[in-house]
Amino acid sequence: MTSMHDQSGPASDASSDAVNHSWRDRLYQRIAGIGRPVVAGIEYMGGVSLMLHQTLLWLWRAATISSCRLGRPAIYAQICRLGVRSIGVIALVSSCIGLILALQMAPPLDDFGQTDKVANIIAVAILRELGPLISAIVMTGFAGASIAAELGTMVVGEEVEALEAHALNPIRFLVVPRVVATVVAMLVLTVMGEMVAVFSGYAIGVTLLEIPSGIYISNTLEQLKLSDFLTGMWKAGVFGLILSSIACYNGLSVTGGAAGVGRATTYTVVHSVVAIIFADMIFTAIFYRMGWN
Repeated sequence: MTSMHDQSGPASDASSDAVNHSWRDRLYQRIAGIGRPVVAGIEYMGGVSLMLHQTLLWLWRAATISSCRLGRPAIYAQICRLGVRSIGVIALVSSCIGLILALQMAPPLDDFGQTDKVANIIAVAILRELGPLISAIVMTGFAGASIAAELGTMVVGEEVEALEAHALNPIRFLVVPRVVATVVAMLVLTVMGEMVAVFSGYAIGVTLLEIPSGIYISNTLEQLKLSDFLTGMWKAGVFGLILSSIACYNGLSVTGGAAGVGRATTYTVVHSVVAIIFADMIFTAIFYRMGWN
């Protein structure tokens, strides 16, 4: 009996060790499965932040050192290529937003006899929130995807390596003009989109909702404050900086040929929209705490 017990003891210990080892492996795999996306996300944000830091550093050098030039013709060309192409779509979307807001807010306000307050709601919603947000999302499709695809194609074609071989910094000659152009275009297009949306709401309010023109204009001007415009412009500038930085980083990080260019374009649109919405939430909370509401 003793010998049988002695023989079964090591076997049972070995089986229990195997079970514990298998359980630990599964636990480690689950932890690694959770940790890899977190580490990848941190690395991605760090890469974008580092590239943005270098971009701002080149802008600072250009502003303080007369011999450091960034190429104004390149910036102007990017503004025309990225901004002008977006005018029609932003105008169309903004006019639809103004129309939708007017028609959606009229019935509940009419129950309280306050239909003319449609003007107040449209003015605040457009200038504070929807104007910069709609412009940023449209620009993500035009500017963001275009920048990522263009830079990705240059990486695949080894044009970026050619620049580096000639001692030319890709950040200075490729990233800075696109970032500056996107930010400037975002500011201008946001103002244009806000004007179109407010005018669209005015047209619907006066014609379809039968709000007197004088009352509509008076309510709009009385409701708006300088802080409404400034918060919208601040958001527009930051949104342009975010989407252009993400697009440039994804474009310069392309690997895998044509398939990599497609992935970079897709990731640029997705990452930019998520980052813009998240930044919008943060800014809205900050402005609310500051009393800019």
